[in-house]
Amino acid sequence: MKRWLCRQNLKLPFWKQSPQKSSSLLPSASTDEEEEGDTCTICLEQWTNAGDHRLSALRCGHLFGFRCISKWLKGPTRKCPQCNKKAKHSDIVVLYARTLRALDTSEHERMKSTLLQEQMLRKQAELETAQCRLRLQVLTEECTKLHNRVKDLQKLILQHRDQILLSSQGQFLSGSPSKLPEHKYYFQKTFTVSESGNCRIMTYCDALNCLVVSQPSPQATFVPGFGVKMFSTANMKSNQYIPMHSKQIRGLAFGNQSKGLLLSASLDNTVKLTSLETNTVVQTYNAGRAVWSCCWCLDENNYIYAGLVNGSVLVYDLRNTSCYVQELVPQKARCPLVSLSYIPRAASAVFPYGGVLAGTLENATFWERKTGSSHQPHVLPIEPGGCIDFQTESSTRHCLVTYRPDKNHNTLRSVLMEMAYTLDDAGEPVCSCHPVQTFLGGRTCKLLTKNALFQNPEKSGSILVCIGDEASYSALVWDASSGSLLQGLPTDQPVLDICPFEVNHSSHVATLTEKMVQIYKWE
Repeated sequence: MKRWLCRQNLKLPFWKQSPQKSSSLLPSASTDEEEEGDTCTICLEQWTNAGDHRLSALRCGHLFGFRCISKWLKGPTRKCPQCNKKAKHSDIVVLYARTLRALDTSEHERMKSTLLQEQMLRKQAELETAQCRLRLQVLTEECTKLHNRVKDLQKLILQHRDQILLSSQGQFLSGSPSKLPEHKYYFQKTFTVSESGNCRIMTYCDALNCLVVSQPSPQATFVPGFGVKMFSTANMKSNQYIPMHSKQIRGLAFGNQSKGLLLSASLDNTVKLTSLETNTVVQTYNAGRAVWSCCWCLDENNYIYAGLVNGSVLVYDLRNTSCYVQELVPQKARCPLVSLSYIPRAASAVFPYGGVLAGTLENATFWERKTGSSHQPHVLPIEPGGCIDFQTESSTRHCLVTYRPDKNHNTLRSVLMEMAYTLDDAGEPVCSCHPVQTFLGGRTCKLLTKNALFQNPEKSGSILVCIGDEASYSALVWDASSGSLLQGLPTDQPVLDICPFEVNHSSHVATLTEKMVQIYKWE
């Protein structure tokens, strides 16, 4: 039985009346509902607003004719005929109304009940969400602690692996390994350069205290090509990527006087000058062929050199922005010029001349710089074939030549040579070199790894040699004077380039693999 409300002239002495509203806002009831609302549920006849069958109600709210409910409650069953709640004759209340209209609120009550259930479910979901967030925060903190712990363990492993490398490389030494020095390189930092790999070369800028590494574009879909990423060595943080070339970069170099001006050579046939202060390419030279290497003239900062795939060296004058000013034609086989290093003039009795050392896969030529862009070639007496890298140390006038394993030598070899000269019959110098020390590596060499030759951080006047060894996935540090292996710097992939540098009065060395840079500090 539905509950009905009287909407007009209702006098309810025992509950509060609702404010009257405009009848136009009430929905009109159907004919069946009106008949049901006008009928007494005891006699099933319509009640009246006067007489003995006038409209009456009990405390429970159900409606009856006065005569019917009065007779009902005088009988043995003193309960409401509809809800069976206890009732007595004095509970009968006569309702006075001229017109009676009923409103069905059962749907409203059902929706209200549904709303309450939804609100309870929402509160329960919010509570579960808060609990999940709390658990997530706890798990995140635990993961961070575990991640830091893993880093600490990796650092300890890297620090102790060099001793294992010493024992494994002892077979390449002519005698027993020398006593470990008091100071050596310790692992300091790892930078991930490119997740996809394909990094190739790096160099260091003293003016900006930054390490510059070549890499493919991190957004190859939108910005294809290759460029460089800068790593600050002052705070050990990486900086932004700078796009430069359309193909792989093979050479990077900074000059002595050109602050933040980066020289780059690429397989896209171009040589470019890029300002790292504005991150823009300021000059482009088209060499017409793939460029494999490049360097600055350290005696005259207006000149740069580019080594081509056919073995030629192009000389550019920065004051001439259109083309090269001279081509240095190879004296022997025409093959890619893998290394260019400039040796500046010096007041040295051993070797006072300045020029560019051009190394190909077959031979090496020292191009003595005369005046302006004029150069005199001197073919150096090195073993023909199998050369992969040439490095120089200008202060001591040494060069380092690295050879692949061959049928006569089953291991990687790096030969330290001292530059020298003699005078011919006309009194003209004939530049040459002679071997001083040989350093052996592993039996594998598939890459054109760039090694390093630099001053000993101990300031003892001696030099160190650092060679990438593919067989042991490490960079081997040798003492050039004694020929002894000092330590190995382990990496996760074969080393492609090695770059020594100084920052904040501390000596460092960086090793580059296809994906990352590892920095070691001399302590």
